Amino acid sequence: METPVTGRTTVAADGTGTYRTVQAAIDAVPSGNTAPVTITIKPGTYREKVTIPADKPYITLRGTGDSADDVVIIGNRNAGDYGTAGSATVVALGHDFAAAGLTMANDFDENSSDTGDQALALYLNADRTTLDDVRLLGDQDTFLVNSDARAYVSDSYIEGAVDFIYGGGIAVLDRCAIYEKRATGGPITAASTPAERAYGFLVYRSTVTGANTGKTQLGRPWRQNAQVVYRESALSATIATAQPWTDMSTSTWRNARFFEYRNTGAGAGVNGNRPQLTDAQAAQYTPQKYLAGTDGWNPVG
Repeated sequence: METPVTGRTTVAADGTGTYRTVQAAIDAVPSGNTAPVTITIKPGTYREKVTIPADKPYITLRGTGDSADDVVIIGNRNAGDYGTAGSATVVALGHDFAAAGLTMANDFDENSSDTGDQALALYLNADRTTLDDVRLLGDQDTFLVNSDARAYVSDSYIEGAVDFIYGGGIAVLDRCAIYEKRATGGPITAASTPAERAYGFLVYRSTVTGANTGKTQLGRPWRQNAQVVYRESALSATIATAQPWTDMSTSTWRNARFFEYRNTGAGAGVNGNRPQLTDAQAAQYTPQKYLAGTDGWNPVG
């Protein structure tokens, strides 16, 4: 993370900053900016919809509290009324987007309606995104990593109920805590990786827990060529150990690119339903390999 902020913050709901809302601060950034812009946010709750347009790259949202739960950007929209992107509390489209030390949440309850249960916290279609020490909180479909996005997510917390990390983009979740909140369980990931793309989602050195025992799946393929690896992660007893991958519509998990490698914990294991990478294969499934693209991007350090 960056050095501590001193002086006046950019955004403060109590009027002590330059702007009262996060969106007002983003609106003030000129289109086509070429230099990094850090928007600092004072502790508080910001109930608003936030959009970082595609023509405003290099924006960082940074909370100035002691922890990520001190700064909360929250919404309550659902896809039935607003569409998928419209439901998202934060929509990030400008490349080289970053967020640190804050929470992005959607508190819509999927049980409150019969349709439109999607309710995203973050809709991400920004290439070279870094998220550090953030919390993403939602119900169904918390975090969409869309096809244009490469994202490095570190030391963060992601919570949801069904398919809550999903999409056709590339994401590395490093040292993250993932929590399945539904007592009846559900799939964590729903990748839709294009067939021609080698990499989708990598869950690395992370922990997976949940509000159930033996009912949570590692994922299901939203598209047939979905690519997901869980490696060197601690899987709790929430995982359905005998069958941790499941089908989705006509896409079958056995024909997807799902693998594990050296996971530990009560939810880990090796059987015919849990494809494992060999040591030689694992060398091709590192954070750097996932994120490099054609420009050699390496935010891992």
